[in-house]
Amino acid sequence: MRGVFRLKQHGTNIKKEVIAGLTSFFSIVYIIAVNAKILQDAGIPLEAGIIATVFSSLIGCLLVAFIANAPLIIVPGMGINALFTYTVVGSLGLNYKEALAVVIISGILFIMVAFTKLSVILTKAIPNSLKESISVGIGIFIAFIGLQKSGLIIGNSTNFVALGHLSSPVVLASIINLIMTLFLFLKKVPGNFLISIISGTIVSWFFGIVHFSAMDTGFISFHDYQKVFVSADFGKITAIPFWTAAFSIVLVLVFENIGLLHSQVNGMLEAPEKNGKSLKAISISTIICGLLGTSPSVSTVETAAGITAGGKTGLTSIVTGLLFLSSLFFLPFIKLVPNAAIAPILIIIGGLMLTNVVNIDFNDFTEAFPAFLVIVMIPLTYSIVDGIAFGFISYPLVKLFTNRKHQLSISTYIISILFLANFLLNAIG
Repeated sequence: MRGVFRLKQHGTNIKKEVIAGLTSFFSIVYIIAVNAKILQDAGIPLEAGIIATVFSSLIGCLLVAFIANAPLIIVPGMGINALFTYTVVGSLGLNYKEALAVVIISGILFIMVAFTKLSVILTKAIPNSLKESISVGIGIFIAFIGLQKSGLIIGNSTNFVALGHLSSPVVLASIINLIMTLFLFLKKVPGNFLISIISGTIVSWFFGIVHFSAMDTGFISFHDYQKVFVSADFGKITAIPFWTAAFSIVLVLVFENIGLLHSQVNGMLEAPEKNGKSLKAISISTIICGLLGTSPSVSTVETAAGITAGGKTGLTSIVTGLLFLSSLFFLPFIKLVPNAAIAPILIIIGGLMLTNVVNIDFNDFTEAFPAFLVIVMIPLTYSIVDGIAFGFISYPLVKLFTNRKHQLSISTYIISILFLANFLLNAIG
């Protein structure tokens, strides 16, 4: 073990790596319930979504451990799962099996980017303001989904949305859970989101939302998962929405992972030589996610917890991955977790993603306006793809209108034209 991961060379030992792996796991384990709930909205059975999340997290962590020897957490990411469920399935009209085929194709494209210089070219082609605005827009979208799941925001025939019924048990439980989750998060309690899910489920039980008597204590059943595992349907591979979805997923995967890896591997870990290898591992995991039945994996911000705890090698990731596998024994409880316990986490994660707005230059309107369109149109159209499209189409326009075409690259033009063509084709169709 020491020789495989070169522990001595990295100035660490098995004890430190195990502790770091435990820390990483308890900081991210909430993703099992949260991701499965979001996948359920796409039509994937809850139990199947839980199993797919666990297996993809295990394999993602193993890949980054052996390929990059980096202490990263690789799990289905927040934001990209919203793109999968509410845009690819919800807006573009694909079913979840066709969406899983999109994930596999996205993985192939992502590998082409990660294993070549395309990642550098693509990163330079996209203006920083648009990169940051995508994160902000997705953050607001995730928070909006959380508010809907909590019942705090409901549909309204006149105003489209309105404040929910504050006397509703779901709303009351969600508010109490949000307060508790905020307290735990701001106090930086280890495993805060995990604790909030457990306490939130108990609070929901007091309000009659959860019934522990209905908990199935039997052995893990793979009956529903058989319908999801390797079920990708490529029947619509020639359709425009299929490739629109694939292109959009790749964009988000590239920007999100490059940004996270730069801050984690280059910054906290101070091991830039592991950056490229980590990106390659994540790109491979994307294809595996499509086969296993979940949205793509990413390197998560919670990785910082493991690195801070002393994790320096892939052994940390292996410990985290194996703990994910052991979580299957808690499947009966995970299935009971209600929306009232999930919603607060979505709202807080959305708020965290909003902080990227400070990186947008609002003093330059040619940068600010396209970013503004992305931020508002993602939640208002309920489509991450459409929101991104508005920003990319408007960006070259405002630059051309102000005689600043020298700030545009050929790649930027191509991406903008592709998004515009998609709109035009949808309008004609």
